Amino acid sequence: MAVINILSPHVADMIAAGEVVERPASVIKELMENAFDAGAKNITVELRGGGATYIRVTDDGCGMAPEDAGIAFLRHATSKLQDEKGLESIHTMGFRGEALAAISAVSHVELSTRRKGDESGTFVTLTAGEIQDMGPTGCPEGTTMVVKDLFYNTPARLKFLKSDRAEASACVQTALRCALGRPEVSVRLIRDGKEEFFSPGDGRQDSCVYTLLGRELASTLLQCKAADGGLRVSGFVSSPSAGRGNRAAQYFFCNGRFIRSALLQAAVEQAYKNTLLTGRFPACVLYLDMGYGSVDVNVHPAKTEVKFSFEKQVFDLVYNAVRLSLEQENRTAEVVPSASTRKLIEPKADFYRSMSAESFRANGYAVEKSRGAAASAPEPVRPAAPAFQSPGFRSPEPEKQTRMDLPPAAKAEPISVKGAETSPLFTRIPEKSVENSVQNVETTQIPSYRLLGEAMKTYIILEVGEELLLIDKHAAHERMNFDRLKALDRSIMSQTLLAPLPLHLGPGDAELLEQNGQLLQELGFEIEVFGEEDYVIRAVPADIDSGDALAAVEEIFEKLRSGKAPDAQSARDEILHTVACKAAIKAGWDTSDAERRRIAEAVLSGQVKYCPHGRPVSAVLSRRDLDKMFKRIV
Repeated sequence: MAVINILSPHVADMIAAGEVVERPASVIKELMENAFDAGAKNITVELRGGGATYIRVTDDGCGMAPEDAGIAFLRHATSKLQDEKGLESIHTMGFRGEALAAISAVSHVELSTRRKGDESGTFVTLTAGEIQDMGPTGCPEGTTMVVKDLFYNTPARLKFLKSDRAEASACVQTALRCALGRPEVSVRLIRDGKEEFFSPGDGRQDSCVYTLLGRELASTLLQCKAADGGLRVSGFVSSPSAGRGNRAAQYFFCNGRFIRSALLQAAVEQAYKNTLLTGRFPACVLYLDMGYGSVDVNVHPAKTEVKFSFEKQVFDLVYNAVRLSLEQENRTAEVVPSASTRKLIEPKADFYRSMSAESFRANGYAVEKSRGAAASAPEPVRPAAPAFQSPGFRSPEPEKQTRMDLPPAAKAEPISVKGAETSPLFTRIPEKSVENSVQNVETTQIPSYRLLGEAMKTYIILEVGEELLLIDKHAAHERMNFDRLKALDRSIMSQTLLAPLPLHLGPGDAELLEQNGQLLQELGFEIEVFGEEDYVIRAVPADIDSGDALAAVEEIFEKLRSGKAPDAQSARDEILHTVACKAAIKAGWDTSDAERRRIAEAVLSGQVKYCPHGRPVSAVLSRRDLDKMFKRIV
């Protein structure tokens, strides 16, 4: 009896669909790329729920003839390749002829298409890849594709879809990346009847970046441009002073195609070496253009990974372009696009304008009073103009500029602590109290010592017998915080921010928030939805300075996103690492003798040896080491 079976075409198509169509966002990507290849100048993407129920993509491209519409859904049917020679120089977004066949195999599809100049169009309906109906129809020039009930016939894949919010977020981010790669095409995305974004399609990179990524990010960008033979790079990179907590704002495009490239990422981040704080990442939108034969886009089913023929040349070009932009930072112009472009982004600025104190009251946020005095509602403050600005954007007249009212910086505002009988006022102070943030250390086993002082506002120096002990105060205090928090058998006390902080999560972060929301709340964080894709941070652990709140949340999501927390306990530890670090005394802060002694005794007792990340917290210089150093002994 034969053990090798020849699969039916339908089963083969469903298996192929698993490679091409992972989730609703994959459908949007494939259909938008088909529209780009059809020469469309205007594309509208609509979705309902998370996209699994309904997706419609409409374009004004070249359309299809009736005979082409009938075979477009066959496997390996494509208008973009003729023979194997075409694989050597692929200039289209799609080329395998798998997308439509894969999509139709696991959904209900409706196609309406009309070529330019034709009197009528063609409609086709399919179920599970089989044509149900086909004939002439009246429709606009171009193509409209409707995909319904994705994975209705593959329950195993359907059950792995996330919540509607998470899937919709992925759809929006995918469409945004596609639109960002084609500034010459106007893209509109409508989610549940509401417009999410609209790009002008004027061919200008600055307009595209501003309208799709927003004013806040655009205001930090520097223009970047360089060329080397047939290679060209253009776009924008952020100033080192605007480093971010993750890589979510790094966008790379090669010949208009969004790609993920460790090579380009390394080139950009290497250019920022010694200019960014540890744990901070640059933002960038970079467009790489090269000969089609110099890049292989056929190395991944989703075509998001590529191979370059001249990797060193590409690396050097991007690295040098970014370095040049950073060196010229102080000579750049103001980062604001033209008035016509600003009109497109004004609706997106509504979120930030709504973050005034009055709006917080209207949305149920309490504006609290500090002890001893009635605190009036904080006045909205205007964000200061950045010291660097990109020549890619033109500055409008001041009176015409779109203004966004942001809440006052939280680090300058009082914070109330939940659960306390009174609401103490917390503000950032040079010395962070140790007494209230570490457990009592048993002193019976601590050897006698003499506190000599502190070097460089970083290292505590002790004389212990015949040795000098140097203690990294931040690393030691971080460990003390971590052990204390980990030992708690109750939820960590949180502090409510007077002015909730706006938070925009990256692709997939909505899903991470759903998975870890309860854990974050137990550890003192309160993050709530504020619109479709935006959130606000309402509370953070009481140990964290309010000025570190946003950075702490960004760092936590970067850890969760990178897969360092595969289970609940690991996720809890990663979050506690961040809380402990942000709550610890920092190098460079003034520290009192009492605080130094508390840290010193925790180290001398043997309770604190390593920071939560594994670094040693102390080093020893013996009398013999010093004698040898000064040639007293040989």
